[in-house]
Amino acid sequence: MPKCGIKGGRLEKTKDLKEMKQYLELVKYILDHGEMKKDRTGTGTISVFGYQTKYDLREGFPILTTKKILFDAVVRELLWFLRGSTNINDGLKQYTPIWNAWADEKGDLGPVYGYQWRRWERFVRDEETGGYRKEPIDQIQKAVDMIKHEPDSRRIIVSAWNVADLDRMALPPCHAFFQFYVVHGRLDCQLYQRSADVALGVPFNIVSYALLLSMIAQECGLTPGIFVHTLGDAHIYANHVDGLKEQIQRTPKPLPQLKIAPRPVLEVAFEDIELINYQHDAFIKFPIAV
Repeated sequence: MPKCGIKGGRLEKTKDLKEMKQYLELVKYILDHGEMKKDRTGTGTISVFGYQTKYDLREGFPILTTKKILFDAVVRELLWFLRGSTNINDGLKQYTPIWNAWADEKGDLGPVYGYQWRRWERFVRDEETGGYRKEPIDQIQKAVDMIKHEPDSRRIIVSAWNVADLDRMALPPCHAFFQFYVVHGRLDCQLYQRSADVALGVPFNIVSYALLLSMIAQECGLTPGIFVHTLGDAHIYANHVDGLKEQIQRTPKPLPQLKIAPRPVLEVAFEDIELINYQHDAFIKFPIAV
């Protein structure tokens, strides 16, 4: 198939800003090497399968500077997840329309991320009755406890991909599960994302998980380290190509710094989070494929 990428450009001139240059290289790789593929929305995509980037938070907070990212919206969504919320009317709709297209008339989304993170259901045997009862598992708190008390464990994993609940979800999890790794006083996190909308979703996901990593590292007395982003189907929608071609011609700027008030991760509020010295190019609007 003919390639629709852009050769050359400013991409080669940003070696000193390698952290977010990785995102531009991902875009360019898909435009140059991706294959045309049908998708659920009927929009059409250019897609590759299997791609990985690594962002070192010690070099600065990994947020795109080649376009404006709505940092406040990312923060609101992450805190909404961490509350265990699954309804857009619970402190999300008034700040960002991210989930509006998938919610029902009451604003409900079913047992999506927040539910699985904080209230994953399991059945336990009731010794008195001999039957079984439901008992929730708080995966986030369990992960924090393991980081503090079992830092060498290879089982510090949080999963949103609950097979039994997929049919009840308005949208199955795209960022499916993540794992923490503790070494030499540093906390790393790897996310597996089964489906990655490179123009719209991936920039938000990078910021969201870098923020979550930073919040948990702070509570656990560790240095936020490397966020590893592993993508399954990494795709560019056909109606996003022009905007991304414009974006990869832009030169990345120095990364900002993140400041979080010293609170436990599940007690952090919106006002406790501050992004300092965020420089960015103009916003690029991309339509959402539903």
